[in-house]
Amino acid sequence: MAEADIRPTNFIRQIIDKDIEQGTHNLIQTRFPPEPNGYLHIGHAKSICLNFGIATDYKGQCNLRFDDTNPEKEDIDYVNAIQQDVTWLGFKWNGDVRYSSNYFDQLYTFAVELINKGLAYVDFSNQETMREMRGTLKSPGQNSPYRDTSVAENLALFEKMKAGEFKEGECLLRAKIDMGSPFMCMRDPALYRVRFANHHQTGDKWCIYPMYDFTHCISDAIEGVTHSLCTLEFQDNRRLYDWVISNITIDSEPHQYEFSRLNLEYTVLSKRKLIQLVEENHVTGWDDPRMPTISGLRRRGYTPASIKEFCQRIGVTKMDNMVEMSMLEACLREELNADANRAMAVLEPLKIVLENFDGADEVLSAPNHPTDETKGSRSIPFTKEIYIEKEDFKEQANKKFKRLVLGKEVRLRNAYVIKAERVEKDSNGEITTIFCSYDKETLGKDPSDGRKVKGVIHWVSATQGKPAEIRLYDRLFNVPNPAAEEDFTACINADSFVIKKGMVEPSLAAAEVNCPIQFERTGYFCKDKDSSNDNLVFNRTVGLRDTWANSAK
Repeated sequence: MAEADIRPTNFIRQIIDKDIEQGTHNLIQTRFPPEPNGYLHIGHAKSICLNFGIATDYKGQCNLRFDDTNPEKEDIDYVNAIQQDVTWLGFKWNGDVRYSSNYFDQLYTFAVELINKGLAYVDFSNQETMREMRGTLKSPGQNSPYRDTSVAENLALFEKMKAGEFKEGECLLRAKIDMGSPFMCMRDPALYRVRFANHHQTGDKWCIYPMYDFTHCISDAIEGVTHSLCTLEFQDNRRLYDWVISNITIDSEPHQYEFSRLNLEYTVLSKRKLIQLVEENHVTGWDDPRMPTISGLRRRGYTPASIKEFCQRIGVTKMDNMVEMSMLEACLREELNADANRAMAVLEPLKIVLENFDGADEVLSAPNHPTDETKGSRSIPFTKEIYIEKEDFKEQANKKFKRLVLGKEVRLRNAYVIKAERVEKDSNGEITTIFCSYDKETLGKDPSDGRKVKGVIHWVSATQGKPAEIRLYDRLFNVPNPAAEEDFTACINADSFVIKKGMVEPSLAAAEVNCPIQFERTGYFCKDKDSSNDNLVFNRTVGLRDTWANSAK
């Protein structure tokens, strides 16, 4: 099958196919243009996969360009984090990292050109007056009293803006388009404003900064972008995008195309709301594993392949819809089920003493994966004292309970058959120790007398296992669409972060940070960056199955 036949298709790729067929473009050039005012989230991953994926499939180029026109909200830490996220997802941008601030001199020149053409003017109206003059969706706006200022005076005023002779908010440079336009973005939009702020790239060189809509289209044109891909909220702004390009002297003529943004259940993707979560300490930071940020997903144990597979499955359309969180989790489970090594961990330890265990500790062997022999095996210490999960034992139970019951047998995973003989309890009646016997002849085989042992439970050596902090992460919100609530923070899931003090196999002390592991019968986990030799920390990435599917939460 030819390469083109197996590519995913969507309306944007169909446009590109037609452009290539008609000879409109010989080289496809895209760009990913994040604003460095926060961390990237799963919605940005959709745009990253689209822009870089198109460049790869059509043997074109994709630029990474920071639209850094608002220095008050931007930070170099965001710049670095965004580069790290794009690289982690497996994409490589064309050439050096670019910044809109690279083009500030050219942008200023183009603004002067618009003034000379009588298409831009300096407006001293205050915000309240400007808001009133703008009109509404049902009524046209009114012309500013500064709209007919002469070209010469506007040039002088704009030069004074550049020289820092006006205060912040005192004036704006506005495009002169049409205050009666049915599209609000065309009612003399702002092109430049005064800001006395240090810029992470240009320092204090500028005290006027171009607006996003003016900057974006010109940056695309300077870089030779052929297909400028934006989300649907910029659909009306395409008119301004085209107006600017049509009224300045520049050879390139990029075109903007819009697609639907990602809306994901049980989370929020508004950068304003994400900032609120961080600043109000509802989460521990941008990389909190409950956050939908790429850094948060990475820390939780998500893989680049699972995120890219998710982005491919949801597709690219012009239709807004809410994507189920279970779809993202399913992409991850499918990958980890096939690739993740297995290990044993006990989250709520209950001690077992094997009373007939004599002699030295044993070393057993267990496969790292149940179906992939190439992943090899690991050593597990088997000792007189072990831990099992508290929920895996009952003094009395019916036949449906396939775990350890007093007076009955169960198999320890990759080890022996054991029988619960008696229990010891504390003053509150809580079981503290189960005293068991084990059948020395059942390692890797059934009991010789034909006894049928149906249950299998996991375990960890009590003396050689490693204590660990197990962080059980779950969905941050308990409603599917928290953004629609009056106070979205009131919908935070109280059980989204639970800490257990557990025990893990000693081999897990050497696990790599963020490397996925399946804790058998429990879920998928990864070692957290907070881990140390004295304090192992593991994050739950996702459960073995979707527990929210039929939940009433």
